[in-house]
Amino acid sequence: MFDKILIANRGEIACRVIKTARKMGIKTVAVYSDADRDARHVRLADEAVHIGPAPSRESYLRGDRIIAACKQTGAQAVHPGYGFLSENEDFARRVEEEGIVFIGPKHHSIAAMGDKIASKKLATEAGVNTIPGWNDAIESATRAVEIARDIGYPVMIKASAGGGGKGLRVAWNDKEALEGFESCRNEARNSFGDDRVFIEKFVEEPRHIEIQVLGDAHGNVIFLHERECSIQRRHQKVIEEAPSPFISEATRKAMGEQAVALARAVQYQSAGTVEFVVGKDQGFYFLEMNTRLQVEHPVTECITGLDLVELMIRVAAGEKLPLGQGDVRREGWAIECRINAEDPFRSFLPSTGRLVKFQTPRETMWAGDTAQRFGVRVDTGVAEGGEIPMFYDSMIAKLIVHGADRDDAIAKMREALNGFVIRGISSNVPFQAALLAHPRFQAGQFNTGFIAEHYGQGFRAEDVSHADPDFLLALAAYVNRRALQRSAGITGQLRGHEFRVAEEYVVVELGRDGAHRRHAARVTDFQALSGSSVVTVGERRFEICSQWHLGAARIRGTVDGRPFTAQVERGLPRNPLGIAVSHDGTRLEAMVLTPRTAQLHALMPYKAPPDMSRFLLSPMPGLLVDVAVQPGQRVQAGERLAVIEAMKMENVLFAVADGVVGKLLATKGESLAVDQPILEFE
Repeated sequence: MFDKILIANRGEIACRVIKTARKMGIKTVAVYSDADRDARHVRLADEAVHIGPAPSRESYLRGDRIIAACKQTGAQAVHPGYGFLSENEDFARRVEEEGIVFIGPKHHSIAAMGDKIASKKLATEAGVNTIPGWNDAIESATRAVEIARDIGYPVMIKASAGGGGKGLRVAWNDKEALEGFESCRNEARNSFGDDRVFIEKFVEEPRHIEIQVLGDAHGNVIFLHERECSIQRRHQKVIEEAPSPFISEATRKAMGEQAVALARAVQYQSAGTVEFVVGKDQGFYFLEMNTRLQVEHPVTECITGLDLVELMIRVAAGEKLPLGQGDVRREGWAIECRINAEDPFRSFLPSTGRLVKFQTPRETMWAGDTAQRFGVRVDTGVAEGGEIPMFYDSMIAKLIVHGADRDDAIAKMREALNGFVIRGISSNVPFQAALLAHPRFQAGQFNTGFIAEHYGQGFRAEDVSHADPDFLLALAAYVNRRALQRSAGITGQLRGHEFRVAEEYVVVELGRDGAHRRHAARVTDFQALSGSSVVTVGERRFEICSQWHLGAARIRGTVDGRPFTAQVERGLPRNPLGIAVSHDGTRLEAMVLTPRTAQLHALMPYKAPPDMSRFLLSPMPGLLVDVAVQPGQRVQAGERLAVIEAMKMENVLFAVADGVVGKLLATKGESLAVDQPILEFE
């Protein structure tokens, strides 16, 4: 077994690998860029080596610097995590040539599966179901249309070197095939330096289901059941679960056996994933093989009780797999939500900055500890007070739950999301809560088009409807009453003029554009020590009990004897007197006033926000990499104005109307804050 390993990655996956290595008694070496100097994975590792500037192409993608760090620290092996160099054949080979062990498959296995055209041919030879299509590179758009007609529409046009949703188009007719081929080829050339494109049949109502495989150097290969990964946004997974609520036992067995056959064909030695697209008739077809650890590996760890990172390390050290196919368990149901630094209410634009508050739900399971199951686990690479840089992926944490069955897992996940406190940046927690509450998701009736179908026009606050909106009003009144109790308890008050807490209130629901709704509320039977009280909203009566104290972002307690977890903010940016309560993805912003104060508040004039329509505003924090116009230039609607780079994505800003550029207010290379003006129109 190794004495020391280097982790050629960052963030949550680096922290994840460190936990298992520590359990195994193996010392760890972290690598870090300028942006990650104070990152959590650097603090957790036994040693850390600086490898370059913030951009990943100058640090985490520099294989030579990572190999040099291995030699400098005496690390005997490298764990690549996922992303960056994890599926880079050249890096794996160079590591091996330097006498360092690559904790992953051999470079020839990576090469065999890294090319989508070659891997599909190999899969066919191994007896794996493949989608009807043309597997050779297509030389022209005209030929692409001919092939598409032969296969039969709809077809999928894919770049051979594509990934992450890049270089992929669906065509339903000749025109779309012609245009899709050209744009696909251009995108692939620019993104991957490889413009080869192929075409295959598009499976209708497709599900994305993948099989986890594990092989060793002694010819043993097993599969560890499947993961359902169909909830995707723009080909990026959002929620994953194991097992799948869709496939039958017969389909599960057949998919597993074919995945093992493919792994054997490439002499696979490590953890890997064979991805399939599954149609509504349960017909399944090979998509690709990911020759690395997957982001969603924790859900497999939950249902099998296995530590995949430990097994990867043991296999890399030459050990045999400790179990056979008949020993693989499947217990309960696991779900993972990816918690991303993005604003779902602003078209999921990246959100960067300081984590003013970062409080995870109460954990009962931990990475690397397979004895603790049927609970809540958080894998993250950040901590409160840390910075979310603009240079890397938007995922900041993975929230994993393990339940007795699917309904139990969904309930646990919804409660865990209620307790996940993130302040300072925006996150997709409200969107995750909405997905989990959707009837189609709860029934398991979805496919890869689910998010596009239900949230195709974006995500709005109105898309999240609380099962009991009166509870949010009652909770706001309760929180206000708890806050007033402190004022009533201040010593030294003038006798006869002590602060008296009222029972009658008006909850003023703060709407946009000054459109406020008012709700009568009554708070009685308040007990300071126990935290219990009766709150009446309209005709509804709630018995709320909690030990919440002022300043806490999270409130736990019971309502009518049932436990709940919610979040509280007092003092809002747009209203210092406001209170915000959040529960099940719904956020209520309100003021809790006495009836007389509410009467006076109704007389206050509404102050409209300033008109910013003359300005081009940055929709996100990021780096201004290009300004495409000059002062005095006339532009038309749809014309390119600027490009902002954030979290490995370029976001192009276009003119929404005809106009003339007045002044440039930001310069190329400048770091922008959200809503910062870039230019002004005349």
